[in-house]
Amino acid sequence: MNWSEKITDFSNFLKFEKSFSDNTLDAYVRDIKKLEGFAITDLGEISPQVISYENLQEFIYQLSKKKISERSQARSISSIKAFFKFLLEEEYREDNPASLLEGPKLGLYLPDTLSIDDIDRIIENIQKHTDIGKRNQCILEVLYSCGLRVSELVDLKISNINFKESYIIVEGKGEKTRLVPLAKSTADYIQDYIKNVRSNNKINKKFEDTLFLNTRGTNMSRVIVFIIIKELTQKAGINKNISPHTFRHSFATHLLQNGADLRFIQEMLGHSSITTTQIYTHLKTEELRDVIIKFHPRNRKVV
Repeated sequence: MNWSEKITDFSNFLKFEKSFSDNTLDAYVRDIKKLEGFAITDLGEISPQVISYENLQEFIYQLSKKKISERSQARSISSIKAFFKFLLEEEYREDNPASLLEGPKLGLYLPDTLSIDDIDRIIENIQKHTDIGKRNQCILEVLYSCGLRVSELVDLKISNINFKESYIIVEGKGEKTRLVPLAKSTADYIQDYIKNVRSNNKINKKFEDTLFLNTRGTNMSRVIVFIIIKELTQKAGINKNISPHTFRHSFATHLLQNGADLRFIQEMLGHSSITTTQIYTHLKTEELRDVIIKFHPRNRKVV
């Protein structure tokens, strides 16, 4: 049996038995395919049945030399561990060469956030007199006001928007759904986009219920949303590592800064565990620390 066959089996296992989301599944399979390439090119076409712990160590070492981030390295190791655990359980191997692999030690990850002024500057750089500009403004308003993942944004259905009761139904990770309140200003942007922009396009029948469409009348890709935000950020002169996810981080951070309960934020973001949401308490702690250093009389210079 070769790599391709076992990777396909592994992919089916993750999809149908573990119910992995498409994005997570793609990441795991992509990681194992990189290992496959290494095994074929650098290890003399060695099979997954006989690859050793030392071989896997060398693969991880080569990843680190390519300046891949520690977080990406850690995910690759998780993928490899899951793959060989699967092979062991399927009795394709009698041992698990990945069981002793250790990933890089990850420190606390504090995501970049945008201030309200940053968000306003980004939106100001949109060409709002064009249909594409109006669509892009609506995209950013929804990302920021609803705290959506980019995958949730591009899959958002018109039928899942309840304008009367002011909420949207979001289909999140692991096929979990949640209700997210819809601010009146955001609802106005969406309705204006549907009525005055979206209706001007010839819409592919397959995507008649998809909210955000490209100029071909089909759904937008995550990559396109990323490119839109990068270009607008550069025009606004904001020197931060900004992605669609930054708007989600900013949404949660601004809610916490204005007194929202952490459990409420967890529900809004669709986090299955409060531990994931608690990252934002560290952001607030950093802010408080800066305030104390700046304003506490004991930290001021004595003249």
